[in-house]
Amino acid sequence: MRYLGAATEVVPFWHRIGEFFRYPFYTDPLIVIAICTLVPLIAPANIIGLIIWLTLALALFKYTYAVINRTAEGHLKPPPVSEAFTGSGFNIVILQLLVFILMGALVGAAAMLGGPVLMLLALAFVVLALPASIMVLAMERSVGAAINPMNLAVLISRIGTPYFLLYGYLILLTLASGAAQDFAVTHFPLWVAQPLAGFLNSTFTLILFHMLGYLLFQYQEELGFASDIQDEETTASYQQRDRSSRFDADLDMNLKDGNYDRVQRMLKDALKKDRDDPRRLGQLYQLLTARNDVQELYRYHPRLMSWLAERNDGDSLNGLINTLQTLEPNFQLDDPELSFRCATALYHGGHFKAALRLLQDFHKRFPDSEQLAPAYLLAAQALANGLQQWEKASAFLSFIQKRCLTHPVHNQIGVWLEQAHNREPLKGPKASFGAPE
Repeated sequence: MRYLGAATEVVPFWHRIGEFFRYPFYTDPLIVIAICTLVPLIAPANIIGLIIWLTLALALFKYTYAVINRTAEGHLKPPPVSEAFTGSGFNIVILQLLVFILMGALVGAAAMLGGPVLMLLALAFVVLALPASIMVLAMERSVGAAINPMNLAVLISRIGTPYFLLYGYLILLTLASGAAQDFAVTHFPLWVAQPLAGFLNSTFTLILFHMLGYLLFQYQEELGFASDIQDEETTASYQQRDRSSRFDADLDMNLKDGNYDRVQRMLKDALKKDRDDPRRLGQLYQLLTARNDVQELYRYHPRLMSWLAERNDGDSLNGLINTLQTLEPNFQLDDPELSFRCATALYHGGHFKAALRLLQDFHKRFPDSEQLAPAYLLAAQALANGLQQWEKASAFLSFIQKRCLTHPVHNQIGVWLEQAHNREPLKGPKASFGAPE
């Protein structure tokens, strides 16, 4: 077996376009861009200024290659400022210049050997393979590997169609960068246009190199290496998702192997850590129901019934109550709010008698509950609308009228009593928009 890193979890690059454009605006790349853009403006116009300009250009170029490497390794946040100005790695600039020179020589040699047709074919290949060449150079630090046509063709073929999609994005980025810089030079004075054009050029360059690094990260399995997401901000959610996926995979394997006791223990242990996890409650409910484990269903019935009520699953609630009644014929819930929620789901599911059983003697069991009036109104609706027992429905409504004087529904009881007297479905009072007399 071979470790795949985050190969199976990486979001495709075309779903992260917004993240790519936000990338240069983190603190570290902004500092690098600001230094490389503004310092040359105040440098003296002599040999010292030229040396400063060349040094900062080298630093920016070095930083862009650090972006590719770190992104390919799973760092989705930019490298620190120190990557641009300290340590080794400046030789990458020289290597890239050599690559450009050799590519130009390749096109020139094609022109001399085969004329314009072969030259155009060589030029088309060089332009198409340039992003692949940059990625190879960033990863291998080898000029030979970066200009080897077989190397580049293999990389492009392994990535496949997404490489050409990325290529289209890179062309659009280049055109957008050129248009933005041209706009700056055309519409602003030189002292504003120069730093603005430099800032835009550096920003688009970082976006481009980050996209190239992310393509390597996304297709790491095809390219023969393995990386995991490294950043603290994304690692926690990634690890949580990874743990959940592994847990589900373990459950699935044990279910297929018939290890039902082990699956049950795993789910119970998971619910000890998060007692109301809806995913694990649903899995436990399905397992216990399939195994007809009445004892465990009874043990977990408050949480299971709350989960079913949340899903408004009246049919499953009715089935669970019937199962629990085989163990306890006079089964009732001890929580007034849960009783009302479950009865509501049962009522909407058409299980009127089951809803009434949960609400039976509600005023005796929970005399001080705020749910008393809504519970008995629901009981009246179940009797009238579901069972056509108008007299009993009227009795419940009269009870609310006498005992729940301060509850908001008290003011509407008269309307419902009239509906019950006329043997009509119990509905709320009609809205009136007329002005009071």
